[in-house]
Amino acid sequence: MALKLGFSVVLAAATEAVHSVSCSAVKETVDHDVLRPAPGRESPDGTAVPANPDRQFTLLDRTFGRDEITVVRHEVTARLDRAGLGDRLSGFVLAINEVITNVVLHAGGHGRIVLWGTSGSLWCTVTDSGPGIPERYRHPPEVPEAFEVGGRGIWLAHQLCDEVTMATGPIGTTIGLRVIVSPRNNTSDLVNGASTGN
Repeated sequence: MALKLGFSVVLAAATEAVHSVSCSAVKETVDHDVLRPAPGRESPDGTAVPANPDRQFTLLDRTFGRDEITVVRHEVTARLDRAGLGDRLSGFVLAINEVITNVVLHAGGHGRIVLWGTSGSLWCTVTDSGPGIPERYRHPPEVPEAFEVGGRGIWLAHQLCDEVTMATGPIGTTIGLRVIVSPRNNTSDLVNGASTGN
């Protein structure tokens, strides 16, 4: 009994020591100059918006892996096809594809995508549990060099979306991509499953 009790005490002490070392050894790097509120919590002029300014709806919420990039791209396209994005549809889908490809290549091979909207905007939020985005990619990027390998995904997202948000650290990253939907193409029809006519 004493041996069993002694082992339990030693195990508990070792577990706490490992936990305190591993937790204190993790230091999250946050650049507050580029850190922005979560998607949907900031207006284009930088002021906070109410938690629920209008009705929100979800078009897609799923996990994905290395072999599903094409499938996810087709699902995103099908869900956004009725959103009234017009000539912006392919650009938004390309930006989303670049972000999910980055997750597969640089952040452990799998992630989660949530495609959602309000009456005035469509959002795509992509989350992974990878090691975080390197410092050089955390700021709106410069135009990539012509022969530079890689580095175009985040740059493309900034070119093709009205807003790009990023929260990153050693336990994962969340990228938010937003496009503003023109008032004439009201996304409320998507909630009811009707076509916007475009």
